[in-house]
Amino acid sequence: MEAGSGVTEMGLGTGEPRRPMRIDARRNRERLLSAARQVIVEQGVDAPLDEIARRAGVGIATLYRRFPDRAALLRAVALDVFAKVTEQARAALAEPGDPFQALARYLHRALDLRIAAVMPVLATTEPASERDDQLRKAREEFAGLFAALVRRAHESAQLRRDVGLGDLGLMVVRLARPLPGLFDPEFDSKVAHRQLDLLLDGLRAGDGAAATGSTGLTLDEVWRNKD
Repeated sequence: MEAGSGVTEMGLGTGEPRRPMRIDARRNRERLLSAARQVIVEQGVDAPLDEIARRAGVGIATLYRRFPDRAALLRAVALDVFAKVTEQARAALAEPGDPFQALARYLHRALDLRIAAVMPVLATTEPASERDDQLRKAREEFAGLFAALVRRAHESAQLRRDVGLGDLGLMVVRLARPLPGLFDPEFDSKVAHRQLDLLLDGLRAGDGAAATGSTGLTLDEVWRNKD
């Protein structure tokens, strides 16, 4: 490997290795993906690519060198988010001690990683994602780890039984969306984490379910029974 080079990329859909990515190129890619997560959360998948490049601190030509079109960028964002939240979910599962606190710490990490960016991407690319084995496997691996975190919290009798994956996932997605023009990004993030803590307090097992008039079903169960 040449000096100054970094990881080796795999050719998409070919299985053939590309030449090693230089450190500066890898950093530009990481900055672009981070900026894209933030902009997608704020503005949706149709957000201007110029804005993503600007926030990443690179030119639009650099963006197109890394991602030839919007679809390629969105796919990369989804895979990047899944990889990061999967790593955090695996770390949370390995934590000793209180399962509810492990779940709570994971949700805070997912909030910082802008997991909400995946939702509009998947909604927009659903037909392609069904044919994309790499994206499908990434979703399944993450979902399995997240389910294990929730299951452990249920088994410890600390998480309300009427709270499931769908409830927790959508809760974080909603909190991750900034309020336009109201707060600066740093303060908005602090508010989101504060509200997540308040919501988690209400999800602890006890008298909360009766007090809120809950049906006793998780969102996943409600969705399955909606017809």
